[in-house]
Amino acid sequence: MGCLAFVVVMDVTESSLRLKYEAVLGLLDERSRRLVLGAEARWIGHGGIALVARAAGVDAKTVAAGVDEIDGGRDPLPSGRVRRPGAGRRRVEETDPRMVEALLALVEPARRGDPMSRLCWTNLSTRHLAAELRQLGHHVGRSAVGRLLKANGFSLQANTKTIEGSAHPDRDQQFAYLAAQIAEHQGAGDPVISVDTKKKELVGQYKNNGLEWAPAGCPRRVNVHDFKGPLGKANPYGIYDLAANSGFVAVGTDHDTPAFAVNTIRTWWNTTGQETYPGATRLLITADGGGSNGYRVRSWKTELAAFAEESGLQVTVSHLPPGTSKWNKIEHRLFSHISMNWRGRPLSSHEVIVNSITATTTSTGLTVDAVLDPGLYPTGVKISDKHMRHLEDTGIWRRHEWHGEWNYTLHPGRDLIGVAA
Repeated sequence: MGCLAFVVVMDVTESSLRLKYEAVLGLLDERSRRLVLGAEARWIGHGGIALVARAAGVDAKTVAAGVDEIDGGRDPLPSGRVRRPGAGRRRVEETDPRMVEALLALVEPARRGDPMSRLCWTNLSTRHLAAELRQLGHHVGRSAVGRLLKANGFSLQANTKTIEGSAHPDRDQQFAYLAAQIAEHQGAGDPVISVDTKKKELVGQYKNNGLEWAPAGCPRRVNVHDFKGPLGKANPYGIYDLAANSGFVAVGTDHDTPAFAVNTIRTWWNTTGQETYPGATRLLITADGGGSNGYRVRSWKTELAAFAEESGLQVTVSHLPPGTSKWNKIEHRLFSHISMNWRGRPLSSHEVIVNSITATTTSTGLTVDAVLDPGLYPTGVKISDKHMRHLEDTGIWRRHEWHGEWNYTLHPGRDLIGVAA
């Protein structure tokens, strides 16, 4: 009976010590922990070292060292040290001088990336590297491998999209020209918008990448195959207002054409732009170089000419140079947030898509409006050479002196009569 009572007391004591150590030990350095545990074991007396070691989750030798340090009355350690010189296990690279050389020999062939970057990285895990080194006769663990990699300039890296193909020699100058155009328009209080088409989305019960919270064991059920269903695809065309930090998206149900793109701009201006910029006489559009708003697309220019005439706005377009479409402001200021907002949720209907876009917000104050555009936009519209010559000869379409194919202005109040496709 007495023995049983003793065991119960010891169990309770160990539990109380464990709670104490969980709250305190994480705040102490190695020497302080050793002394605290040693003092506790010394106070408990017989069996104290084993009891404290179990409660603290450390080796009994650590507690015993603390007891010895207290009992020995040795001089305090110099400032900043937790062990006396020569104490502790030597690092693996000290006991095995060829370790680092062997490790770098393994990872050097796997180096990749920009040679101008100070960072290097490896696609081999520390576990696999440690196993390879052990086969070569080097006794090392994965934690030591990770420390050695960091010490030699390696870090864990994800893929990054930086290879854009051949860069145009005037790329930087075009960005400088575009920035000057933005500053001049914004300084005058005129709107500046970034436009582009977001990735087409299947409408229906299809898997949408990402995760969202739901009752455990109750995932949303979606189609096994991504074959286009009766609802077809949605074509979201977006506008991002740089000054107002606001977005506007038209969700098309037909084709992504220049007529659809310009009609989105028209709808934005009639519903939002005029109210936000009541005295504006100009509009600057920044766009990438391809797609329905590409700089080579004739119908993009003719549709903008019609919009300029209707709105009375002088419409200037500055395209991003080739190979830099991912630098378009709308990609990072609007589209990325929309994708995060509807992640993990099937876009089961056009209404769901519109509502999900409209509900997109950010901590920096982004607001987004969205509308459904059920209009028909046929493809294959041809614009004749005569049409383009008329636009240029009458001054409706004027190229800028700097890269007129990338930078041009559509003027209102000119003669559009007789302009035929």
